[in-house]
Amino acid sequence: MKGFFSKLSQAIMLPIALLPAAGIMLGIGGSFTNPTMIEAYNIAVLQDGSVLNSFLQVMTAAGGIVFANLPVMFALAIAVGFARAEKGAAALAALISYLVMNVAIAKTLVVANMINTASNTVVLMGSEYPGVLSDILGISNTLSMGVFGGLIAGAITVVLHNKYHDVKLADYLGFFGGARFVPIISAFAALFYGIALTFIWPFFGAAFGAIGTALGEMTASGHGYIASFIFGVIERSLIPVGLHHVFYLPLWQTEIGGTAEIAGEVIKGTQNMFFSSLASGDFSQFTATNFMTGKFPFMMFGLPAAAYAMYTLADSENKKAAGGLLFSVALTAFLTGITEPIEFTFLFLSPALYYAIHVPLAGLSFLLMDFLNVKVGMTFSGGFIDFTLFGMLPGLTGVENNWFYIPLVGIAYAVIYFLIFRWYIIKFDVKTPGRKGSAVAVVSKKDYQASKGNQADDQKAQQMIEALGGKENIVDVDACITRLRITVKDNGQVKDNDHWTQELGARGLVKVGDTGIQAIYGAEAAGFKAQINSLLGK
Repeated sequence: MKGFFSKLSQAIMLPIALLPAAGIMLGIGGSFTNPTMIEAYNIAVLQDGSVLNSFLQVMTAAGGIVFANLPVMFALAIAVGFARAEKGAAALAALISYLVMNVAIAKTLVVANMINTASNTVVLMGSEYPGVLSDILGISNTLSMGVFGGLIAGAITVVLHNKYHDVKLADYLGFFGGARFVPIISAFAALFYGIALTFIWPFFGAAFGAIGTALGEMTASGHGYIASFIFGVIERSLIPVGLHHVFYLPLWQTEIGGTAEIAGEVIKGTQNMFFSSLASGDFSQFTATNFMTGKFPFMMFGLPAAAYAMYTLADSENKKAAGGLLFSVALTAFLTGITEPIEFTFLFLSPALYYAIHVPLAGLSFLLMDFLNVKVGMTFSGGFIDFTLFGMLPGLTGVENNWFYIPLVGIAYAVIYFLIFRWYIIKFDVKTPGRKGSAVAVVSKKDYQASKGNQADDQKAQQMIEALGGKENIVDVDACITRLRITVKDNGQVKDNDHWTQELGARGLVKVGDTGIQAIYGAEAAGFKAQINSLLGK
């Protein structure tokens, strides 16, 4: 099960990787075409009808189309991520499946007379289900299943693909065999499960809506910050095993994260609600900040301060090298909100420092942001780029998003993280980078290249293959943003954490179950994946 969810987490990172670019377009376009901002600063060049205003409106639409079509992107990502071969054919089959599924649903709703046109609701077994209809990719009045619709279509498609991608048909049908057979059988399957979903999904939609309503009521009654704290604790706790995306995505993209009527349209999911509010310029209905805003204080301020605490405790002869390492991971966390490099720096040295101190502080950050009613969203993570585009800019143009609490709380978090990390490291003699006896090798780039003979990347990839027990032991190699994710036959043949950190430049190694391996390399992970797969002939 761990292996499955790890693979799922890798797959869904494909569409998630699009969100920063789309969010930047939507953020810049929405902010600078906001009539309140234009009027407040009297910027003639941005007035409605100007060339720049028209371009920014196009930019807003370009960013919005990505968020509007995430379900189909998830269908494609699941197919590509889980297909054992012929990944292109699997992606095409997933697209066909998603389209046929929605057409089957839309037509079944009509022929079964299940749509109340007066109230625009679905009628099933005498009960009405509002807010479950949607227009998707030109298909009118299908069921609004959000990313779950894409996940369902992608999952069923990949099962069929892995079973039939190499099927052999009779000679006179040979042209339709192999990978060509997968879109055909997937389309027929989608026809039937699309019909079935018509009579099943309204109940799920109602259940998700009830959860979202309960969370909304908790927030409205002044107790939503408890849910925020729990969310923050769970989300950070799942970082080491790479399953945090699976946890937070339904809250960001479905009714579980709340619903709101924005600009006359019912929007579902925290992230979708935020960007709809940003595009419309009306933040009055955006209240589901529980599951996003809490990241900013500890990502932008807390963890960089922890890195500085580690730097101050490095031995004098190692300070320069330790500073180079720690400054880079701190800057990455501050600018982009990608915190895994710095978190893994101390997670493997002291799990208690991570789980007993960092995780509760992260949960408290979510609680505080919700309690202070800060309304700042994000595309991917809580870094300075998202804070500027989606917090400061809207806030400075008249939007009441309380963005200023983030740096205020953040400064306090920097002090807390610095003092607690220094105390803990000294008290329990944690061998952080640069301290004598450190379990994490800290050397300069020049020294590292000299010790390795300035080896080529493919030589390093070959060493990784050997450290994984050789080609015969490797089943699959993939990567997310910060780590190589490898499936092996026997992880007992894989070299230990010290070998990977000291000899192969990794920040850490995680063994998941009997066959799962995660090697943390930061942004280099995707490149190493390609090099290893090339040497494996994949």
